[in-house]
Order: sequence, then C-alpha cells, then structure tokens
Amino acid sequence: MFSRTLLCLALCATATSALADTVWLKNGDRLSGKIKFFDGGKLLLETDYGGAIALDWNKIATLESDQELLVKESAVGGERAKALQPAEPGKVTLANGEAPKTVELASIQQILKPKPLIEDFVWKGNIDAALDYKRAERDTDDYDVRLKTQARHGLWRHNGQAEYNRELRDDVLSTDNWGVEYALDRFLTEHWFWQGRLEYKRDRIEDLRRQRTVGTGPGYQFWDNELGAFSVAGLLNRTDYEYANGENDNFYAVSMKWDYNRYLIGKSVELFSDGEVGKPLANAADYTLDAAVGLRYKLTDWASLNMKAEKDLVSGSEGELDETRYSLGFGVGW
Repeated sequence: MFSRTLLCLALCATATSALADTVWLKNGDRLSGKIKFFDGGKLLLETDYGGAIALDWNKIATLESDQELLVKESAVGGERAKALQPAEPGKVTLANGEAPKTVELASIQQILKPKPLIEDFVWKGNIDAALDYKRAERDTDDYDVRLKTQARHGLWRHNGQAEYNRELRDDVLSTDNWGVEYALDRFLTEHWFWQGRLEYKRDRIEDLRRQRTVGTGPGYQFWDNELGAFSVAGLLNRTDYEYANGENDNFYAVSMKWDYNRYLIGKSVELFSDGEVGKPLANAADYTLDAAVGLRYKLTDWASLNMKAEKDLVSGSEGELDETRYSLGFGVGW
C-alpha cells in the first residue's frame, strides 16, 4: 500500500513537471515555469515560487516548452513551433512534426505566443491618476484622471475611454473639462477591421464648450500580442461644436486615429501613445489634434508609475483651443 502511494505521488510529480516549461542556465541551474515571451534580451518566465522572472538571454544554455510558440529570427518572419526541445548548449530545437529544426539561441530575436483570430473573452485596461499640488507665490492644484479599457470576444472588440482634467490657480478654476468615447470594432480578417465610434467632450472654461462626434471607417491592426499592440483607423466623422457665445457649428471631417503600446525591459516598462488628427472637408484651414504619449513603470503586477504629455488643439472659425499638459502619477491596470 505504501509503495502504491509513493508510485502515485511520483507519477503526479512527473505529470506536473511535464506540463511546465524548463530553462537551463549556463551555470548549471534549472528553472521551471511557463515561458511568457522573449524580447529585448530578456526571457520572461512565470513561476509559482517567484512570480514573473526576467532572465538574461545570454545566460541561457537551452530551454524546453510544450507550448505552441512563434519563434522569430528576423523582424519580419517567424516560425510557429509546436514545442521547444532542449539541444546542446547555445541551441534549441523547434519541434514541428517530422521536420524538427535546431537553431542558435543567438539568432532568435523574439519568442511570442501566437494569438488566434478567434479567441475567448479578453478584458484589459488601466486607470491613471495624477495629482499636483504647488504652494508658492501662486498656488496650483491640478487633477488629471484617465480610464482606458478594451474588451474582445471573437471578431468583436469594444474600446472605451474617459478622462477628467481640473486645475485651480489661487483657488480660481482655470481648467475644467471631461470626455468619454466608445468605439466598436468588427474584425474582417486577422488585421483589418471596421470601426464605429461615438465621442463627447465638455469644457466649462474654454470658448469651445461642447464637442460631439459620430464616425465610422476602416482600421488595421498591425500587431496585438504579449509585447503590445498597434492599430490605426481612418474615419469619416460628423462633428458638432457648441461655443460659449451660444453659436453652433457642424461639419463633416476625415480623421486618422492611432493606438500604440509597447512593453520593454521584460515588460517592466510600457511606452504608449494614442490620439487623433482630423481635417474638416469644407474648410482648408481648420484642423484638430488630440494626442497623448507617455511611459509606465510597473511597480507590481497591477500598480505602476506613469509620465504623460497631452496635446489638445482645435483651430476653428469661432475660436481656438491649444492646451499642452504634462503629468506624473500613479495607475492601476488589469
């Protein structure tokens, strides 16, 4: 009976270890976990004993994985391997049925998990908040909060954004605006999609008090994987402006939107940028720009520090808006 128990425990341990990826280091150490990705000289290994560990690629002798992984030896092409098998030090074998291929570790630029076109529900997002209190000859209180979230199921993707900006100078309100946006993407292929979007902005200080936009048009997803995403969309919009003097303006415009983020240094740093540039069809002089660019540094799996620069520019016949904001704050992500 005792020997049977030991046999069962041994079989369970063997089965458990078989499910884990393994990394052999040049110093003889062996680490088990799940390979998340390799990029920028770092292999990210998810473990149940130490969380996510970033390993120097030049310290690795070989590795093993039972996952299907995309192994890229150039910036353009890549090979989908059904599994990775250990080889002699400095090499790894890409298992693809009857034609395994052994490659030099030094020749590999990236290892990613392939992302299928049809996938289960995925929800991600982040909230960034920046608070700035300055007490000097002129007191300044500045608040900046922004929500950005995205949910995808199969061929549909939902995109939502909301932001609020408020600034007081010597207890006098100098900035007070907020905005919300919702966009729905329907993927036609792995990369091409069609987008419809609604946007509303409200400003209680500037001459341009309200902006309402309805738009639709094609978009292209360049990539969306463990290391980030990049997409652009060209839209035909109907925009309504309402000014502080009570006058209204509406027009049709074309615009180009972008949404970019890229993880660096073992996913501890994120570079991001999003925005839109638009051009009315009836007026050659007017244009709009709403853009943001920044960095996030991850403190934990969910918390981060962020630095951001934002530009909001509207050139119109009834008034102009030109604002640039810089912020440093704290954020949470999921």
